[in-house]
Amino acid sequence: MAELRAVVMRPDLERLGRYDPDRVRRRLRDGFRPEHTSVVLVGGAFAGGVALRPAEDGHWLEHFYLAPGVQGRGLGTAVLRALLSRADATGTAVRLDVLQGSPARRLYERHGFRVESEDATDVLMLRPPMVRPPA
Repeated sequence: MAELRAVVMRPDLERLGRYDPDRVRRRLRDGFRPEHTSVVLVGGAFAGGVALRPAEDGHWLEHFYLAPGVQGRGLGTAVLRALLSRADATGTAVRLDVLQGSPARRLYERHGFRVESEDATDVLMLRPPMVRPPA
């Protein structure tokens, strides 16, 4: 997963002048929590991963990486929908951090995430739980 992170994040980190091949892998290893991580498989093969880590004020969506060969096919949307559905069922907000200029930001915005704060490198986003009307 650390290697996938390095591959997926490299273009954005290089664009921001922040790519360091050791640091990009180390940051995943330092923050990796297997108990909150799901592996994404396509045809039985590793295609990515994502973590939904509980926090005091909701959950943090972290380490969401899909292999370049499976991107653009709706897989990210399907994974994100499943995670957000779990958060909505418990009335939990979800936060994430995306790099400035990352195309992933559009995916998150389509699913209700809004900018909470940003700086020259990072955009912190929040999605409040979606309230479903009674059936």
